Order: sequence, then structure tokens, then C-alpha cells
Amino acid sequence: MRANVLIIDDEHDIRTLLSRIIRLEGYEVFEADTGRKGLKMLQQEKIHAVICDVKLPDANGVEMVPQIKKLSPQSEVILLTAFGTIPDSVSAIKNGAFDYITKGDDNNKIIPLVNKAVDKALLQFRVQELEEAMGERYRFDNIVGKSKPMIQAVELAKKVASTGTTVLLTGETGTGKEVFAQAIHYESDRRQQPFIAINCSALGKELLESEMFGHKAGSFTGASRDKQGLFEEANHGTIFLDEIGEMDLALQAKLLRVLETGSFFKVGETKETKVDVRVIAATNRDLQAESEAGNFRLDLFYRLSVFSIRLPSLAERKDDIPLLADHFIQMFTARMNRKPLTMNEAFQKALVNHPWKGNIRELKNVIERAVILATTDELTLDCLPFDFAYTETGNPADALKLAEMEKLHIRKVLAYTNGNKTRSAELLGIGLATLYRKIEEYKLNG
Repeated sequence: MRANVLIIDDEHDIRTLLSRIIRLEGYEVFEADTGRKGLKMLQQEKIHAVICDVKLPDANGVEMVPQIKKLSPQSEVILLTAFGTIPDSVSAIKNGAFDYITKGDDNNKIIPLVNKAVDKALLQFRVQELEEAMGERYRFDNIVGKSKPMIQAVELAKKVASTGTTVLLTGETGTGKEVFAQAIHYESDRRQQPFIAINCSALGKELLESEMFGHKAGSFTGASRDKQGLFEEANHGTIFLDEIGEMDLALQAKLLRVLETGSFFKVGETKETKVDVRVIAATNRDLQAESEAGNFRLDLFYRLSVFSIRLPSLAERKDDIPLLADHFIQMFTARMNRKPLTMNEAFQKALVNHPWKGNIRELKNVIERAVILATTDELTLDCLPFDFAYTETGNPADALKLAEMEKLHIRKVLAYTNGNKTRSAELLGIGLATLYRKIEEYKLNG
């Protein structure tokens, strides 16, 4: 990518000399002889580095730095002056300038300095592009579904996104709660800040507390150094607490304090840590019933459920199944560099009639496997797990034929995952132990 450099200097000879030198380095150079023209140029072009004179006819370069950074936060500013002073250089750096050099004394330094400024700016522009792409990826418009329950859930999420309010997402496992949490974050004014997700059921109490809030070196066996927790990492952003219903009661009290005061103590720390974090929690449990049973703090439940959104199961939104299936087919054919695939009527009917106890997550795995197994441009019942085919036809298939189909399916999936047994078992919808038994039974080790 060719980088752009803007030179703002009212001295024609200086500006011309700098332009010639910088162009020889392969940069595109823009020029302005006043501060006003320079700021206008920043609005018209993507500028990576600005070389600005301190004394301009209509502006002071040091005071212009914040204006430049406001118009183009990713651009880096190098200030030039005929008479450098320490106070000016300190003010320039404080205002956000990349560096401050004296004209004439640093002619040999200008190109290396521009190179460093451009490298930093390119990285910052790239980060901005990735953040914008991430925001586009997680927009509510990208959530697939036109059924009434799904539209209602999306509308609620849109309303709460910009408020900063704590949100509780409920619904069965695999209904897309993390996708909703990400959409809420990226549609909020915190979108430029971190989105941190943690599964509360994946770790024990001590480890989860350390992960969430951090710890002081020596606070427990193995704590050899200070650790920053996820709440600190998510400061000014959003933290997503999945499976909140699995959290230990003692840890729930600590979470309640964060929600109420924005502060907590690290494990082994006596100094309080303050954070500004939006919390989005998710659960597949009935937290009110869990509270009444003494398994979940009632005060925390009330604090989390200020704004609750229930995500419908796939069984409640059968009209969306063909849309979701087509979405996943396009995604996986693109990943596998395959030609577009269509669903035949029997395949689509089998999908709609399936109970989908694993919801969207199960559908995604089934479609991925179907795309792997497809031998033509059309997805048929043969590409689905055996319980789909049996349910749809209603006729017990020949045992030998089923065994051969199963063997072929397992071989194809193992080839696709490069022999990764855990991933293969997930795609096949069977336990890891069952997969090992099938591999042995069908002699697929070779």
C-alpha cells in the first residue's frame, strides 16, 4: 500500500525540498501553505503522516496537533520549527505529536522519522479497518431470521444496545446468545473498546475468580506474578458472562459488587480496582427458580435482569431453518473452496422436521458435515446423519448399507479434519469414545 504524507509549511522552498525528498522514498505527497488548507486536505485524503511547521500564517503547529488528531486519529504528526524550545517540544508531545524537530539540524533524520511515523499510522489504520469490519460482521442486520420471535428479540436488543444497561440473555443452549451479545456491543458507543467473553462453567471457582478479577503475585500456589483480570481488560468495553447460572455463590457476591460500585479487589490484593464495564450475561437456566432454590443470589438476579431478552429455540422458529441452512451452506462452501450447493426438497424437509435439541449450533455442525459429504452440486438425505434419513423415509434401511454409509461418512470427515478425532466427533454428532470404537470397528486407522 502506498502511504500518503501531507506537508504543511508556508515556506515554498522548504516545502518543495521536503516533497522531492519524500517522493523519492515512494510516498504520495500532498502540500498546503496554511493550517486551514492542511486541515481541509485531511478531510479529503487519507493521510498517514503530517509534517507541519510550527509557525504558520494562520495557525500554531503545536496547537494544530489536537485538531489534526481529531480529524484523523490514526495519522501521525511531525512538527518542524526554525527555533526549537523545550517547552514547545513538551507541549507538542503532550498534544499527541509523533516528534518535534528543528529545521536544518535534522535533514538526515527526516526520512527515518517519516518512515517510523508512516509505519505506526499504517498499523493504526489497519486496526481501525479490522474494528470496522468486526462491527459490520456483528451488526444486527447480519443476524439471520425473519420469524416473529426472532424479530422481537432483535428489536429488544437494538433498543438496549445504546443505553449501557446490563443485559441478561436467556434461552436454550445453542440459540446464539454470544452472537447477540456481540451485536449489542458493536451497536453501542463502546464498539471501539474491548469485547471480552468468558464461559463461567468452564473453570472452577478459584480459577474463574482469578480470570475475572486478576490476582496478586503470591496470593496462592502458582501465582508467581501479578495477573490482570478480564474485567480490567474489558475496561470501557463489554464483558460477556456466558452460563452465569454456573457461577459459585461466593463469586456471585463479588460480581454483584462490581455491578453496583464498578469496583473489586483482586485475589490477594488490598487495594481496590475501579473499572467501567458493561456486563451482558447469558444462561440456559431459570435464574429466578434457581434463586428460590438457593442456588443463585436473588439480588444478583434482579441486578442482571434489568433488561432481559429471551432467545427463541430453533423449534420455535422453523421458518428460519431454510434461511439459516442456506447461510451456513454459503459459509462452508466458501471456506472449502467449493462450488455453490443447493438443497433438494427431501433434504430441506428433513431439516425443518428435525427437533434440533442443540439449536443453531447443532444445525451449523450438520450443514458443515453435509457440505463435506456432498458428491454432487445438490445436498440430499445421504449427506445427513442417519437419524434424519430414517425419520424422513420411515423405512428401516438395510443394516449393511447403513454400515457402509456410516463408514464412508466417518472416513470423509476424518479426512476433512486431518485426523482430528475431537473435531470429527463433533461434526459427526457422536461422543469421542464412540468415534474411536467406530474407527476400530471399520478399521479406519490405516
